[in-house]
Amino acid sequence: MHVPTASFWNLATHACGLAVLLLFAPVASAQAPDFETQVLPVLTRVGCNAGACHGAAIGRGGFKLSLLGYDPDADFESLVLELKGRRVNLAQPEKSLVLRKPTGQVPHEGGIKFGIASEGFDLLHKWIEAGAPRQSHRTLTKLEISPTKKLLADVGDKLTLKVTATFSDGAKEDVTRWTLLTPADADAVRVSAKGELTVLRRGQHTVMARFLGEVGCVTVTVPWHANAPAGGAWPSANLIDQHVNTTLKELNLLPSSRAPDHVFIRRVFLDLIGTLPEPKEIDAFMQDKRGDKRERLVDELMKRPEFVDYWAYQWGDLLRIQSDRLQPQGAAAFHEWVREQVAKNTPLDKMAAEMLLAVGDAYSKGPANFSRVPNDPLTQAEYVSQVFLGVRLQCANCHNHPLDRWTQDDYHGMAAIFAKLGRGRNIALKANGEVIHPRTGKAAVPRLPGGPFLAKDGDPRKDLTAWLTDPDNPFFAKAAVNRLWKALMGRGLVEPVDDLRATNPATHPELLAELARDFVKNGFDIRHTMKLIIASEAYQRSSLTTANNKADDRFYAHALVRSLPPVVLVDAVAQVTGVPEKLGNYLKGKRAIELGDSKVASVPLDLLGRCMRTPDTGSAAGGGTLTLALHKINGDWLNKKVADASGTLHLLIQGKKNDAEIVAYFYQAGLSRPPTAKEAAHWQQRLAAVPAAERVAALEDFLWAFLNSAEFGCNH
Repeated sequence: MHVPTASFWNLATHACGLAVLLLFAPVASAQAPDFETQVLPVLTRVGCNAGACHGAAIGRGGFKLSLLGYDPDADFESLVLELKGRRVNLAQPEKSLVLRKPTGQVPHEGGIKFGIASEGFDLLHKWIEAGAPRQSHRTLTKLEISPTKKLLADVGDKLTLKVTATFSDGAKEDVTRWTLLTPADADAVRVSAKGELTVLRRGQHTVMARFLGEVGCVTVTVPWHANAPAGGAWPSANLIDQHVNTTLKELNLLPSSRAPDHVFIRRVFLDLIGTLPEPKEIDAFMQDKRGDKRERLVDELMKRPEFVDYWAYQWGDLLRIQSDRLQPQGAAAFHEWVREQVAKNTPLDKMAAEMLLAVGDAYSKGPANFSRVPNDPLTQAEYVSQVFLGVRLQCANCHNHPLDRWTQDDYHGMAAIFAKLGRGRNIALKANGEVIHPRTGKAAVPRLPGGPFLAKDGDPRKDLTAWLTDPDNPFFAKAAVNRLWKALMGRGLVEPVDDLRATNPATHPELLAELARDFVKNGFDIRHTMKLIIASEAYQRSSLTTANNKADDRFYAHALVRSLPPVVLVDAVAQVTGVPEKLGNYLKGKRAIELGDSKVASVPLDLLGRCMRTPDTGSAAGGGTLTLALHKINGDWLNKKVADASGTLHLLIQGKKNDAEIVAYFYQAGLSRPPTAKEAAHWQQRLAAVPAAERVAALEDFLWAFLNSAEFGCNH
């Protein structure tokens, strides 16, 4: 029986039991099942090494296995060498606990996992009978899932999957029965042990397939409606619509009509410059009769300083620019550098390279602060992966990623790339530095994720940068266009946007791939991709739903209604009321979208849930909805602005504007449209019933209600 030296001689405490095992062990048969590619998959398939069972960090019931079999050496030791052979009894295989417990012959907290007459029992028995060899004469080289995508006709329809494994010895086997098949939503899809999927609910659903560390995904779709909608049209403006429309037709969803001009101008102003259009800008756009006026407007907005302000702010959220970590000088330098890149429309690959390789004084060299955001090489590996790859590499720190391809070698190898980097005010490479790999206890070797190991000398950041910005990199461009898509469409093609993996597929995978190719083809030009998205019919649709498409929340049959980001809402309230917001120590007049540091004091921004740009929040916003609701109702933020004597409302009153004119002004300023006849009549009736002495208070109540309305607080 062959046992790897490192696993064997380090187990002095098992020496006595091991001697007994060797005394009774038969000679390993050439036909013995392979431990890694046949025995471990049985344990994985029945859940023995799952996180809720023996694969937990501390194991279960005194028995620990590596999560989903990522560490075969440790699993062999636990199975064969611990408990002096009780788990694997070589003298009497049928008395092995690894057979008796999962078959229910002795009490087992996990219940019965397989029967005595099952193939799994037979395979484990043969392995033990052959001497429980540790030998591994082959590795998995390829995993194929068929089909990976299927359109079914109706709820209750079934689909049988086939998973085929190709091994290094040339063998090709059907491993469906040993593949872990997990639906993303167990209420939507039922999966049998033999790989039969039954769809329980309409829509698009996914099932993860995992075998020996390789993962894949199956997408199954049942149309939202049994029959295609009669009549109607799926208009198309560019490559985006070609893909979106294909999916809508598969789902029997008919798109909503095009958004009218007043909706489009408000939407694109908020998306591109984070600012509401002024009434005069709305009037000019509405009166423009040119057929390309929407395209012209986009070009004009991208030339405005507010475009630079707003997108520099969004970059700041993603890059976590804040003064607690970087100090005020570093945060200011980093933010100003980002603003310059947005203003110049620097290609993303060039921005990424400059940040990854920057050295020098971070107080004067903005991109050098990129390496000061993380605390150490481990968090820098996670940071770089999230920002530029859209990958949650941290899940491979303690064990191989349970839902993706990433291994501990990938995680600690990438961390080792940054091991020699000094993170003080002056960013520089040190002579020494290492990251200890937790499994080996030795210094990790620098490695590209999923790729080759790198030389220990020199600056491996150069290799990482070259790989990351290579046009053929499978993650960089997809992560970028996916973030842009979410910013403009309200939802990522992959959601969350920093969780790109095979088992979390895009709603429109072909569209994501084509957008990424187009992004690369056009020189990693962010504005180009923005224009492409905005020019699509998918972007320009109305958010008003129909009976046919009201259930759609991700396929873009209608525009998604989105809450305004905190900085945009704060600025919008200040703009409409004419009362600037006090932000930190800045003089009045500073807008929230201009802030380069999330630590600038602002109670409204905190209550609205601005991103605090800390490692635990990343680019996610915090804040509590109950606190916010109470503050908006009773707090000073809105009430003081509404009652301010220098504000727009009071200036209109002083200018002798009547109630109808005042109502119409705020609808135009806040919603980019006049009030409907019903809305105008409602407010006219309410305000006319108020005594003259109470008119000002009544108009303040109107404005307060208007600012609290869902329509004002959303981009639609």
